[in-house]
Amino acid sequence: MIPRYSYPEMAKRFTDEHRMSTWLEIELAALDGWVKAGVISPDIAREARERMPLVDSEFVARVNEREAVTDHDVAAFVDIVQQDIGGQAGSWVHYGLTSSDVVDTALASVLADASNLMLDAITELIEALRELAIAHRDTPCVGRTHGVHAEPTTFGAKVAIWCLQIDRDRQRMLHAMNNIAVGKLSGAVGTYSNIDPIVEQYVCQSMALRPVPSTQVLARDRHAELVYACTSLGTGIEQIALEIRHLQRTEVREAFEPFRAGQKGSSAMPHKRNPILCERLCGLARILRGNLTATLENVALWHERDISHSSVERMILPDTLGLAYYMTLKATGLVSKLDVRPDRMITNLESSFGLVFSQPVLLSLVAAGLTRDEAYKIVQRNAMRSWDEQQSFRALLDADPDVAGRVPASSLDEAFDLKRSLRHAAAAVDSLATTVDSPDQFNVRRPSVNRTRP
Repeated sequence: MIPRYSYPEMAKRFTDEHRMSTWLEIELAALDGWVKAGVISPDIAREARERMPLVDSEFVARVNEREAVTDHDVAAFVDIVQQDIGGQAGSWVHYGLTSSDVVDTALASVLADASNLMLDAITELIEALRELAIAHRDTPCVGRTHGVHAEPTTFGAKVAIWCLQIDRDRQRMLHAMNNIAVGKLSGAVGTYSNIDPIVEQYVCQSMALRPVPSTQVLARDRHAELVYACTSLGTGIEQIALEIRHLQRTEVREAFEPFRAGQKGSSAMPHKRNPILCERLCGLARILRGNLTATLENVALWHERDISHSSVERMILPDTLGLAYYMTLKATGLVSKLDVRPDRMITNLESSFGLVFSQPVLLSLVAAGLTRDEAYKIVQRNAMRSWDEQQSFRALLDADPDVAGRVPASSLDEAFDLKRSLRHAAAAVDSLATTVDSPDQFNVRRPSVNRTRP
């Protein structure tokens, strides 16, 4: 991911230095596993740790130089590590392993750690949404369907629905994290032909991973599930951003994304205050959806292993986690600093001449004894006239003998009562108290991840 759309705390988890550092951690843990299996002496494992190289930019450059000869990155890495450790200890590095044992287990560890970071960010977004929903629990606004005024709602109810959706995305991330926090050190084609299962168990435990059955590679539906969780989250953020883009339109002006002192909306028109952040979030969500398609293509591999997935994952996994994290943090800032205009919401609600109360008027006519079709035609006739002539819907109904002679004025008063219309609208906001409090609902286990790594 380009630096413009990434944060360092996520990006550094996908650097060459961190990747190879994790590889080295697995190689050394495997030596400890062989000690536990009784194959090598503790002195060998201790000597290897004492002589292990520092994985920095210089080390990465040496591996890359070696790879120009081997045309195999893990083989080049092992050559350099064995060379630096030297002696008998160096000879035992990568003993019984195949490259996927190291690469897949290291990748799973990095992805689980990145998912943990994602969960923290998602929780912050949920809290920002919950606070906004509670703040506007009783703020009336017009509800729209097909972009047209429908019935009254509250801004708090709108935000609560967003909050519930993002909380479901948190649950998806928890499930995906649980399924990606796995490892394998079972050798070529996964049969433990040249490695003791004790080594796999020891290494996975040291990396806070679960050993799972596999072929030569871990099943890629696990990675696809994680990318789907990121994509679903990105789409939820897009839903929020798309709505705010509409609310910021000149004709609406009900809510505005933050606009800093000194910020310029246009290089040509000084009056412009554009929803650039919301538009950016909507655009970036498209990239996540594209990455998901490629990840699903990675699930089907030839026989026990091929590497058609490898080149794809080197690009889209860092980009997907980095982009999802960036979007989540930006969305949290957007929500927490959103400029909400309740007065404008009331103005817009009243701008459709009372037509938002057409359904309770319809029900009043039905309750007065008309058939539903008769009542519908009367209400629709007056509603269309209200639109066309820009007259009060209530005044037209009062003047219509088909209404005035059948429905008491008190019934119409009740039909046009905004408080009556919104008497249950806060239910969605109130549900947040019990719905999104616990990140561990549905008995999802949040795996512990080695937090000593960045």
